[in-house]
Amino acid sequence: MTTNALWRRTAVACALLVTAGACASGGGETADTASAAAEMTATTSAMRRVLIDTDAGPITVEINETAAPVTAANFMQYVTDARYDGGAFYRVVTMQNQPTSPIKIEVIQGGVDGDSTKMLPPIAHETNDKTGLKHLDGTISMARGAPGTAASEFFFCIGPQPDLDFGGMRNPDGQGFAAFGTVVEGMDVVRKIQQMPADSAPPQRLKTVVRIKSIRIL
Repeated sequence: MTTNALWRRTAVACALLVTAGACASGGGETADTASAAAEMTATTSAMRRVLIDTDAGPITVEINETAAPVTAANFMQYVTDARYDGGAFYRVVTMQNQPTSPIKIEVIQGGVDGDSTKMLPPIAHETNDKTGLKHLDGTISMARGAPGTAASEFFFCIGPQPDLDFGGMRNPDGQGFAAFGTVVEGMDVVRKIQQMPADSAPPQRLKTVVRIKSIRIL
């Protein structure tokens, strides 16, 4: 192994350890070692943001392409292709409009709203026991029927929703839903949409849907 190759391996090892002290490689911590650590940290934590422009206001979402690569890539393809433009938030679930459900949740759902010409093929189901992304306040996740049927429709959580995680029983199969990011700005818009007039029972459709003008990568 060359001296340069050995140094590169040592720098990477130091970055992985993320220690505050010096790394031993014939000397103390150097600028190169610190740079390698910073670069690795930035790469590991890199997440893209998108801006959802709606009739009710803007929502900024951070997409975790590292933790949920399949689900995130699918969503970003819809964004890149402008497939969500002209779509809508059309379903809101509140504590009041799910009278027959023994397990209650609070979400708003949107997407292409039934426009089959904009839909891509369904994707594999990424369970959140593998991704580590729980359904918390502001989480974005994929709507689905059976596992492996998620395609275009997504939802935002209002408050923590553990029954949507793997092992939760909102869906009787216990596989949960595929979370892939979180709202970083605009939860007031999400909550405003949830409180708009809607059906008092499933399918809990809004009386007037909230149009998605566009979704763009920031």
